[in-house]
Amino acid sequence: MTVRRAWAIGGLAMLAAPLPALAQAYQCRVPEHVSVPRVSQEGERRGGPITGYTFALSWSPEFCRDAGDRAERLRQCNRRSGWFGLIVHGLWPEGRAGRWPQWCKARYRPSGDTIAGNLCMTPSASLLARQWTKHGACMTRRPSTYYRVMRILWHSFDIPDLDRLSRKRGLTVGDLRDEWIAANPHVPRGGIGVKQNERGWLEEIRLCYGRDWMPASCGGRRYGAADDAPLSIWRGL
Repeated sequence: MTVRRAWAIGGLAMLAAPLPALAQAYQCRVPEHVSVPRVSQEGERRGGPITGYTFALSWSPEFCRDAGDRAERLRQCNRRSGWFGLIVHGLWPEGRAGRWPQWCKARYRPSGDTIAGNLCMTPSASLLARQWTKHGACMTRRPSTYYRVMRILWHSFDIPDLDRLSRKRGLTVGDLRDEWIAANPHVPRGGIGVKQNERGWLEEIRLCYGRDWMPASCGGRRYGAADDAPLSIWRGL
């Protein structure tokens, strides 16, 4: 099973044509020239059958709050290239027994133009390059295909108003899942993983898919916090 099955996800096939990836970004600006950093392998190289996928969405305000002195140097955080809410962290293949394919041998590297075309979806050239090298090369032959599948998934759901939700008193992880399901009734509750940091603030939403690219249960490792866990969402102010 490969990501070629992605083209069969209902009406999402119309997104197969190359399009600029517009994430939850405000006034996003793309530089004319982008250099592609080299990525060093960290950890073992392993293959194996793919049993499903995880689509990870990072909450940018919280990431930038924890970036410290680096924030001014990061495109995602310095606000000179746009303001970002949820951004695409990556698309990860899953394997059996908690082991997933990673660092597969890649014949191709992403070009600067390919990276630039996705900087409003994932506002970091280094993150885009790393996601392809660590995860994407285990799924597709070419980086352009990997990023295109990410764009298809990104456009397949609606994002609830997390700014409004953050103001709710007594906010819980279950409230966030309720809002996501209200905006996307086709997503099962068990397919919405929520990752918090040690202080209880939202870091990431992880959407889980089966081998057939249909929403599926995340299971314990990816599901994250229980519904009754208190939750805070940093608005970046």
